[in-house]
Amino acid sequence: MKLYLAGPDVFRPDALAWAEEARRLCAAAGHRAQVPLDGVETTASGVYRANIALIREADAVLANLNPFRGCEPDSGTCVEVGFALALGKPVIGYLDRNETTVARVARLAGRPLEIRAGRPVDRDGLHVEDFGLPLNLMLAVPATVVVGTLRDAIRQLDAACLGDHVRPA
Repeated sequence: MKLYLAGPDVFRPDALAWAEEARRLCAAAGHRAQVPLDGVETTASGVYRANIALIREADAVLANLNPFRGCEPDSGTCVEVGFALALGKPVIGYLDRNETTVARVARLAGRPLEIRAGRPVDRDGLHVEDFGLPLNLMLAVPATVVVGTLRDAIRQLDAACLGDHVRPA
């Protein structure tokens, strides 16, 4: 399968080395990695169009949904996941920690969350979604989310395909 690798990993200082390792992991499982870094585009609109084309060509999307510059996943990754879901492609997201959104917001705040009117609120007094999910429901419900690494996401995808739960687009 062609697997689009979504996530903020492209911003790492070692992004090229990360991409090579990701390609190796996918190839070892019999898949081909489609990495956003592979394009030749240098403008914002060009990169966007190239990434959308890669997602359209992919059989599935594997997404690093770890917090990025805050307590939520990278916004660009969320767009890629939503686009893939709209196309009916399977999405496997992965996270380093097994914690709920409420627990993550509290951990990153460095203190327990205040409860107002029976609901947890963040430091700005805004309600924190409390469905016991590891991510916002718009990601956690339609995507399969695993705790682990890219390797674990690949294993989950392969297991789902073997179990006939996921079919490549």
